[in-house]
Formats: sequence, structure tokens, C-alpha cells
Amino acid sequence: MDHARRATPADAGELIRLRKVMLDSHIGVDPDISWQRHGIADLRARLGDPASGLAAYVVGRPGGGLASGAIGMIDHRLPGPGNPLGLHGHVFSVATDPDMRRRGHSRACMEGLLGWFRERGAAKVELRASADAVALYASLGFVAVPDPSMRLTLETAPSGSPSRQRPAGRL
Repeated sequence: MDHARRATPADAGELIRLRKVMLDSHIGVDPDISWQRHGIADLRARLGDPASGLAAYVVGRPGGGLASGAIGMIDHRLPGPGNPLGLHGHVFSVATDPDMRRRGHSRACMEGLLGWFRERGAAKVELRASADAVALYASLGFVAVPDPSMRLTLETAPSGSPSRQRPAGRL
């Protein structure tokens, strides 16, 4: 097994390709790939900016490209018990190509990312796990927590600038 390495801006396209692999496995294949262009540009910029609070670790595929990757970011929340600096990590887009699975690549990427979080002082790290990945994350020390998670999807204008939220029942 190859060891994971820190991703560079040149890896952005492959990381977005792997993100689509992950999303397709969770929600089904979606032919809409319009988001990928924006994702590559955003990820390339963030990976090139050490102050962005985002990092990714990757394992290369023999012959070129990536076999696996994991992306994470740190945000600053208010300090509290168990997190006196308020630094909070979030892992997302952990993905391995189907033909490269069961070789320890996701583990290597996660171990690299967890080291990055530790170096920066993030006291807590969260992720959402697929059923197939629960055992991996548990072996790394993650535990299930009661999470009254809720979500609101806001409309945005086509240009990416925020639009006003319309009250329910009004056009």
C-alpha cells in the first residue's frame, strides 16, 4: 500500500472526481456534473492557500491519478468544555475508487488528515459515515453521538450571489 501524502492544487480535479464517486454511491448516479467545474476551482484555490483551513490527503493510483482521498477543514467556533480553543474539524469526501478498495488507502488518508487536525489544535473532529465505513472510523476512535442534526437549503441566485428567502406560501 502507498502511504498517503498531502494533496496539492494539482490534485483538485482527481479529488472532485472521487467526490462524485462517493456521492454516486450514497445518493445514486446523478448525471449533473455542472458543480464539478466550480468544485475544482474552489478546491485548487484552497489547497494552494495554507491559511484556508482545508487540507486533503491522497493515495496515488498505480499508473497515475488518485486511488483515494479524504478532505477536511477546520472552523473556529466559540470555545467550550473539551474544546478550549474552539477549533473544530470536519471530515468530508472520503472516497476510494471501487477497484482500489480494501487496501488501507482510506485509512492512510484519514490518518494523515487526523495528524493535520492534531497539529493545528482541533480538539474535536466530526464526520458522517456510510454504513460501509463505520468500522473504519470506529477503529480510528470515532464514536456515534446523538445528533439532532437539521438542515435548511437556501436558494441562491444563478451567479452564486445569495437571493432572498421567500416566505412559505408566497410566490
